[in-house]
Amino acid sequence: MTDFLVKRFVKNYEDVNDVNVRKDFSMLSGIVGIVCNIFLFALKYLIGTLSHSISVISDAFNNLSDCAGCFVTLIGCRLAAKPADKDHPFGHGRMEYLTSLTIAGVIIAVGIELLISSADRIANPTRTVLSAVVLASLLLSIAVKLWMSRFNLKLGSCINSSALLAVSKDSRSDVLTTLTAAAGLIASAFTSLPIDGIMGIVVSLFVLFSGYEIIRNTVDLLLGKPADALLTEQIRRLALENEHIIGIHDLIIHDYGPSNMIGSCHAEVSSEENLEEIHDAVDCIEREIHSNLNVLMTIHIDPIRLNDDRLNTCRETVLSIVKTIDERLSIHDFRMVSGSTHTNLIFDIVVPFDCEYTDEQIKRLIDAELDKEDVKYFTSITFDREF
Repeated sequence: MTDFLVKRFVKNYEDVNDVNVRKDFSMLSGIVGIVCNIFLFALKYLIGTLSHSISVISDAFNNLSDCAGCFVTLIGCRLAAKPADKDHPFGHGRMEYLTSLTIAGVIIAVGIELLISSADRIANPTRTVLSAVVLASLLLSIAVKLWMSRFNLKLGSCINSSALLAVSKDSRSDVLTTLTAAAGLIASAFTSLPIDGIMGIVVSLFVLFSGYEIIRNTVDLLLGKPADALLTEQIRRLALENEHIIGIHDLIIHDYGPSNMIGSCHAEVSSEENLEEIHDAVDCIEREIHSNLNVLMTIHIDPIRLNDDRLNTCRETVLSIVKTIDERLSIHDFRMVSGSTHTNLIFDIVVPFDCEYTDEQIKRLIDAELDKEDVKYFTSITFDREF
């Protein structure tokens, strides 16, 4: 069904990096979500009213909030598809993240209201009515929500949309809330305890946690979480496939919305290579990364001396010292300036954020080991972090 809908309503659906294609995917998700959630709200509200179940009515209003979320998704994704302008030179892609936050806000507001209503039902219990029709309707609701979750997961994964993935997660949560409501309704038929109200509270907590999860994930994107490990590995592979590139470091990716990323890195090349050939090679790498990964890259060239035996030996010595401190440490931009009384070693160290040593401690440990060498070394170290 998902493939049929995509092929039927999304023109050029395979070109997932195209802004208009992304917009059509989001429009399809929103329209399907509105239709399904309106149907589920009407069905559950009718069931909840007939059975006097606050947990089922709570679940119905949860679907109504999902419908509102779909409207917000439609509006937000249309705004995100707007091209770059003089006030927003990097485009409007981050509107998808703001849309996700808005959806989460609606979900949390509904969760709080349901929590209050369920607490009132515990204080003032009402006997519920159970029937085969009610249970069959709830099972139908679960089936629809499972399909919607898979539907939005597939669409969101195709275009890497945090908004659609958030809708998919919310649909999965809805399955749990409906199961909880059904359990409360069944249990209430066999006891005078306010099980329905208790289950209503459980449903509302599911709703609140779903909203919290969406906010946490979206705020991470807005604050600047690390680039996807697979993406950075693909960039490294494409760069190192070129025979002129010895290594890359200081790789930074800025996320301006799905399929709208800007990156930069430093590439080590031999200082003996022809500058024009290196420049041409780097241009080719930048174009290839943009073509394959949709990342607009800028590559800075770092020339290094490969045929200096003394420098290479010294570099290996420092690297072995660094690895004994923490195996994850690495060095780059290694230079050596020799004088009559001492030799200066100038290099960068990449330090993980969770390293147990401070920058000052790492420098002291390196200096202490170098003091054991026959040559007098002074170190000038720049400490980097993995972005």
